[in-house]
Amino acid sequence: MLVNRRILLIISGGIAAFKSLDLIRRMRERGASVTPVMTAAAAEFVTPLSVSALAGQKVYQDLFNLTDESEMGHIELSRSADLIVVAPASADLMAKMTTGLANDLASTLLLATDTPVLIAPAMNVRMWDHPATQRNIATLRADGIRFVGPNEGDMACGEYGPGRMAEPMEILAAIEQQFLQMDGARPLNGKRILVTSGPTHEPIDPVRYIANRSSGAQGTAIAQALVSAGAEVNFVTGQAAVAPPIGAKVTQVQTAKEMLEAVEAALPCDVAIFAAAVADWRVVSENGSKIKKEKGKLPVLEFAENPDILSTVAHLGAERPALVIGFAAETENVLENARAKLDRKGCDWIIANDVSPETGIMGGSENAIHLIRKEGVESWDRMNKSEVAVHLVQKIAAALSEG
Repeated sequence: MLVNRRILLIISGGIAAFKSLDLIRRMRERGASVTPVMTAAAAEFVTPLSVSALAGQKVYQDLFNLTDESEMGHIELSRSADLIVVAPASADLMAKMTTGLANDLASTLLLATDTPVLIAPAMNVRMWDHPATQRNIATLRADGIRFVGPNEGDMACGEYGPGRMAEPMEILAAIEQQFLQMDGARPLNGKRILVTSGPTHEPIDPVRYIANRSSGAQGTAIAQALVSAGAEVNFVTGQAAVAPPIGAKVTQVQTAKEMLEAVEAALPCDVAIFAAAVADWRVVSENGSKIKKEKGKLPVLEFAENPDILSTVAHLGAERPALVIGFAAETENVLENARAKLDRKGCDWIIANDVSPETGIMGGSENAIHLIRKEGVESWDRMNKSEVAVHLVQKIAAALSEG
């Protein structure tokens, strides 16, 4: 998909700059030509020699280089690329992009171009959450800048939260999606698709709840890939740890009952994908105040079964989607349990994965799945969740085209 694509990679300052080295390697493996540009701050974290060696091209750093600028090199660089990728995109560079400042090569390139731009932000969580940065993000999105990430997690500064740069494979998947859009390859144009994602929270009292260990990353990646393929996406999500997909209609819910109501409101649709980790049970009567701990006494909780959203939609009549896809997160007998779920729920496909703690899949950035259909099982290699999403969207498009 990236063969002969010309990508201008701008690397700004931050510890995440080391990820740009792997990103360059991944892009070149897929046939892209990568021209690197580094800010002065970026060179404090990775060496221009390393970047140049991996890219196989000269690194551009200086706006006032006499040789390069004798022919207006910054104009040529900015317009000869098919796509400009900024990874990492620091808070400083994003602020320059927002206000139109152009006081170094990177900011000048971004101001002097009409080439599509994809950025992967990376910064401290408090910098990301700051109102000034959030204003800049809104402005950049309104200007048509595409974002990938940031992710939530531990940071080099010791804090935790959103601000970690997306992983190289996530950025690569976003680049591929960008080229699909630019090429007009939108195989799901006109299709209405429902995606559920994230965990549900079933309250016990005002401060406690029952939930599953789901980040919502896989469901979000699927929804984003569907949007890129041209689909009209209704995204129903619990309290996820990742930002919702851009371009989808997002409905936030808390409980399984609320999720079922939102799903029913989104019907009819062509495809329904149930990636949410719905709690199987809820407390019959939520306590209106915090249950106090009493020495020697344990609270008695009465449970009830939650509605089976996947089975409900799979057994609809006229409103049943043409393709109903469920997920099976298993810790043992993955294929056997998933096949049984396919039959029991009445869906068309099951995406099964092993979420045993040692796999690191639940809440992680990668997935290893088995696509289970009545006609057989197709096992995919372990890959980034964004790549899983792109592969799944391709399968969906093919299935719909075949009727």
